[in-house]
Amino acid sequence: MAPRGGHTAAASSGSEEEEEEEAGFSRSYFLAKEKEPSSGKKRARAAAGKLSDLNLVDEQVLRASLAEIPPKHEEEVDALTRSYKEQYRKWLFELRCGFGLLMYGFGSKKQLLEDFASTTLTDFTVIVINGYLPSINLKQVIATIAEIFWEQIKAKRKRQPGTRSQLSQAFPSQSTDDIISFLKRLTSDDVDDHVCLLIHNINGPALRDSESQQLLAQISCCPHVHVVASIDHVNAPLLWDKKMVHTQFKWSWYHVPTFAPYKVECVFYPLILASGGHAQTTKTALVVLQSLTPNAQSVFKVLAEYQLANEKEEGMPVSSLYTKCRERFLVSSQVTLNSHLTEFKDHDLIKIRKHSDGQDCLRIPLVSDALEKLLQELA
Repeated sequence: MAPRGGHTAAASSGSEEEEEEEAGFSRSYFLAKEKEPSSGKKRARAAAGKLSDLNLVDEQVLRASLAEIPPKHEEEVDALTRSYKEQYRKWLFELRCGFGLLMYGFGSKKQLLEDFASTTLTDFTVIVINGYLPSINLKQVIATIAEIFWEQIKAKRKRQPGTRSQLSQAFPSQSTDDIISFLKRLTSDDVDDHVCLLIHNINGPALRDSESQQLLAQISCCPHVHVVASIDHVNAPLLWDKKMVHTQFKWSWYHVPTFAPYKVECVFYPLILASGGHAQTTKTALVVLQSLTPNAQSVFKVLAEYQLANEKEEGMPVSSLYTKCRERFLVSSQVTLNSHLTEFKDHDLIKIRKHSDGQDCLRIPLVSDALEKLLQELA
């Protein structure tokens, strides 16, 4: 029995030594932390770092470096492009049957669609809409389509002076509904030609609002207008409801990954790793404003309306903004207004500068067109 008891005692002492060793490691860890009182502050500073604090490369230098990257898998990409070109006749047939063509897949489809238009759509009048541009005047596009058809009507009815047009004045001065109504009433007796809208990035920043998509859907319903478009975002189909997809656009979907770089489409977007200044875009400003309180949004609207009405002035004096906000019951004191202004300044929504008379003036760092669009989307 003695040996068995001795074995138990040895095991017990061994476990006690292990516990003491672990306790020693724990004490050493906390003692080491106590000797480094500034480590917490260092970690806090590191966590508070911003991308804007980094020394980023100049955007032009970065774009030049990107242009020098040699293309890869050229043979495979060429074979893929040839397989798409073999489908041109099929695409044309579906277009003539009243379907719209929607191209999706990784890579820029700009060159592919323009090649399709130049080689196959020779019987169509092709109008190109670059949806990747920051702003697009859709009403002007619709008016241009109407002008094309009206010129054809005049040429066809030149010898019939008794026939009058359905629109008696210039198309740009007509309402959009009147122009679309005119396009929908066109028949083969009026015009012989067809117009094809070639839309690069129909989900682009200037076209992704519901109003623009509704207009494009109505245009696609016109008997002599056809639509060929591309999308480059996985959530692009969320722009349309069931009616728009199946009865207006009548999309025929084609997966055409080209693996081509988005050289032209990305010109208007700052590179993430490049220093592009602090210019505030409409999209980011809208996201920030929508996260603020309704009162804060209303204060911003007062400042924006003043800036649009007084473009030549250096900015809106803080005292004038406070007076207007008090009149509209948006703020109850200067302290409340200052809290809103601090929030705007932290998000780069406003810039503060000294007026010639010494007053602090506020200005929104957006051009007039962008500011007007921001107010419309904020309403």
